[in-house]
Amino acid sequence: MDVSGWIAVVDAGDFTIAREIIMRGVAALFFLAFLSGFFQFPALLGEHGLSPAPAFIRRTSWRQGPSLFRWRFTPYSDRLLRLVCAAGMVLAASAVIGIPQLGPAWAPIPVFLAMWGLYLSIVSIGQRFYGFGWEMMLLEAGFVAGFLGSHAVAPPAPILLFLCWMVFRVEFGAGMIKWRGDPQWRDLTAMDFHHQTQPMPGPLSRWAHLRPGWWHKGETAANFAVQLGAPFLLFLPQPIATFGAFAIIVSQFALVVTGNYAWLNWLTIILATAAISDSTLAWIAGGPWPGLSWFGIEPHTVEGAAASPLWWAVGITVVFVWMLVLSREPLLNLLSPHQRMNASFNVFKLVNAYGAFGSMTRVRRELIIEGTVLEDPTESDWLPYEFKGKPGDVYRTPRQFAPYHLRLDWVMWFAALGAYREQWFRALLVRLAQGDPGIRRLLRIDPYDGEAPALLRVRVFEYRYATPVERSETGRYWTRELQGTLVRPSSLDDLKPIGA
Repeated sequence: MDVSGWIAVVDAGDFTIAREIIMRGVAALFFLAFLSGFFQFPALLGEHGLSPAPAFIRRTSWRQGPSLFRWRFTPYSDRLLRLVCAAGMVLAASAVIGIPQLGPAWAPIPVFLAMWGLYLSIVSIGQRFYGFGWEMMLLEAGFVAGFLGSHAVAPPAPILLFLCWMVFRVEFGAGMIKWRGDPQWRDLTAMDFHHQTQPMPGPLSRWAHLRPGWWHKGETAANFAVQLGAPFLLFLPQPIATFGAFAIIVSQFALVVTGNYAWLNWLTIILATAAISDSTLAWIAGGPWPGLSWFGIEPHTVEGAAASPLWWAVGITVVFVWMLVLSREPLLNLLSPHQRMNASFNVFKLVNAYGAFGSMTRVRRELIIEGTVLEDPTESDWLPYEFKGKPGDVYRTPRQFAPYHLRLDWVMWFAALGAYREQWFRALLVRLAQGDPGIRRLLRIDPYDGEAPALLRVRVFEYRYATPVERSETGRYWTRELQGTLVRPSSLDDLKPIGA
């Protein structure tokens, strides 16, 4: 292939809309991620947090998690953390507005790599509170997105192709881990439980749960059809690839309106547009049939942009080949009967393995933390601490928070599954017993408005959605039944470790 032919294959001018959606969308999610860190990280992981980052940094090495907070001249402090988050938000806002995209071909690269590096520094020391698949998914997408280039060049086909490979790993990985996991997925009964037991329900979750059995079987079958079938369509010629992307996008929107999975669904939607061509969108809007074409064949030119320079084509090809080399372990993981869920194979969180809900939780249990200011309380003297997203008050309809990530609420779901044994949960009770203002700001309701309670207790309840009749008669959104007491009434001295 001569140089001009090579450049023609690299250029994919028929994907200008996809590039705009991906670059601006990924940047917008970075903005939310940094915003979440600005307001939540100090209370959860700061110098006086539930799992203090400075202590974690001291007992771990760079190889276990690269971070600028490990550098001798930038040791962790809550102030520095907020400065990093603020810098990340400024960079993200610039890309959302489109400023780097107006520069030379390479201009977006340092902006996105800086966001990736700053956020990697946070995730690497985030421990349990940053141990979610969508964290490394955002890092991988952010690293790659800058290589889509500015408006000075056509969108590069290899980068679009790699983003399709990323969506393939997200969707096909999720489908396979379900098929290999809980038999309730294979017998099409998993969705009988999912909407009720998912980590953080949304306003429509109860409606979805109360659909008839045939509806849930249809949901489960459609889930497999999309996750195990549509990802392959992304690599076929247009307009077939666009149809595959639409199927994924529709399924992700269904998850958006029935749950709160931070930016997982939104990021998948954004990345799936990598397979949607401008000409197919024009055909949908009433234009001519786009004709069969692949990413790099029959390329369209970007209005006002010449063919990409040789150095750009070479650089993009090198990055693409390197990312393909890193894809070996994730590919083997997809093929393995012992498939790992949401796994990273390098410290930089690049080219990861994805997939969630391999097993289905059938019963919803909630840990309800209650306090009293009296030394000898009656039952009516105990008042609950209410979280923003986690179910508590049985009369309250769940709210929609995604794509914003409520980290404490999410880990409380894991606490009910057994993570209450971890250090952060006892630290949470201690901070509540102290009336800690940082933790209080993460709650929806502090019943004592900052006053330290005399006693705390934790009780375990089994929750389920109220039936239409129950809701009509009582006004309750949930019904619940007491299962037992996890932490007996305890004072601050009782909760603190010996010697603290």
